[in-house]
Amino acid sequence: MEHPEIDFATVLASAVHDMKNSLCMLLQSMDSLRQELAETSDSASSELSRIHYEANRLNSNLLQLLALYRIEKNQLPLHQDEYPLQDMLEELVLKNEMYSTQRQILVEVQCDSDLCWFFDDDLVSSLLNDMLINAMRYSKSKILLKAFIEDNWLVVQIHDDGSGYPIEMLEQAQESTDSFHLSAGRTGLGLFFAKLIAEAHRNHERAGRIEMQNHSEYGGALFSLYLP
Repeated sequence: MEHPEIDFATVLASAVHDMKNSLCMLLQSMDSLRQELAETSDSASSELSRIHYEANRLNSNLLQLLALYRIEKNQLPLHQDEYPLQDMLEELVLKNEMYSTQRQILVEVQCDSDLCWFFDDDLVSSLLNDMLINAMRYSKSKILLKAFIEDNWLVVQIHDDGSGYPIEMLEQAQESTDSFHLSAGRTGLGLFFAKLIAEAHRNHERAGRIEMQNHSEYGGALFSLYLP
């Protein structure tokens, strides 16, 4: 009996999609439990925050894998529309509030209330969430999410007060997607994903980009996303 030919990549993409949905449900359940545990047990609340953080990282990885698969299959059309930046940034803060509260990290948003731009909300939010998760991991006490217009570019920045990006990460951020190496593991995948999503946003001859440097407004790492 002949076995049907299996397109493993398609099966994997379908499995990733199902796992992502399950993780989203788990994250919502943990959010519901947070208040109850905070009133009964500090240690249990702290452990739940740590689990929530790791689940959020895993969910971010799955989103990246699914997006990369669609890019490889040329099935990742951008669904661009006009979105208010302040709403998106505040939603990111709320999404990660459990972990930032547990680590006593103050996350602030600096953005004009009427600032809007055209982009793919799901992809850009996923990109920024991944970078915010990374910032929370290494920040000491405060993070700033900042959005503004500069020379007809939308600039979204994440400032932290940690020790800054390592040299090899800064060098990797300067590589083109054609020569990018994913041997750095999860960090490499995150940067590769960020570059792809940024470059997919185009306006005439201009393409989006990311920049990473140290010496932020808080003295730590600075991640910047530029969208045309």
